Amino acid sequence: MLKQYVYKFGAMSTPCELIIFESQKSRADALAESVVLEVKRLEKKYNYYSEISFLSLINTRKENKLDQESKTLLTRAKQYYTLTHGIFDITTATLKPLYSSEISLNDLAEKKAALLPFVGCEHFEIKRDKIVFDNAYTKIDLGGFVKEYAVDRAAQILKKKKVKSALINFGGDIYAIGKKPNGERFKVGIKDPANREKNSEYVEIENQALTTSASYERNYRIENRQFSHIISKEESLQIPKSVTVISPTCVESGVYSTALMIEPELEHKNRAIIVT
Repeated sequence: MLKQYVYKFGAMSTPCELIIFESQKSRADALAESVVLEVKRLEKKYNYYSEISFLSLINTRKENKLDQESKTLLTRAKQYYTLTHGIFDITTATLKPLYSSEISLNDLAEKKAALLPFVGCEHFEIKRDKIVFDNAYTKIDLGGFVKEYAVDRAAQILKKKKVKSALINFGGDIYAIGKKPNGERFKVGIKDPANREKNSEYVEIENQALTTSASYERNYRIENRQFSHIISKEESLQIPKSVTVISPTCVESGVYSTALMIEPELEHKNRAIIVT
């Protein structure tokens, strides 16, 4: 008989939860430990804010050689940049240091204009096992990508170990493996942007991923103006309150929930719930 085992931990600045249905606690514990170790590995490797992370070494041009995992991630990021017509862009990290309460709106506009020519995935190439930038200023942040990748990796680990029923939730980036033991699909609530204590609706998922991007999350305030944590080349005054995307992988859901926050009319093939 399958029992429910719940594991909670923190990683990538977010609360993480694993719900695993297994017959033995010892096996569930071992599975959870494998997932936690993998997530912590990814957090350490691709931490934008850590000066000693692999990503920071790339951004400071101290390292340019890529392992297979990094090469695959950066190649996928460039592909999504093309598919979203430049909307999903890991190089908006070039602008990230500007968004501070200590800067004025005038200074922000001036400094942003100076850095914009260096924003865009066309400013780096993957050549064999190396990343090559065409300037010294372009920076990369995988923050909107690696947490979702961690969810997909967790799902891969559990599936490889023949887990038939589990729910992975890393700060709202979710993947459902199979159905619950009672045969029901996993039900996930979508927060009401007007009242985050409540859910506006529920969706059911099975062997699918779900992510939500919302304008109320981690905003920046400069003078009397509020900016979304989703930094883009163009500042839109009319952005959705939230976008939820359901797709086969968490990476794809994350890319499109982010991109649709910037351009709600973007063409895509997944199920999307947009709250305006």
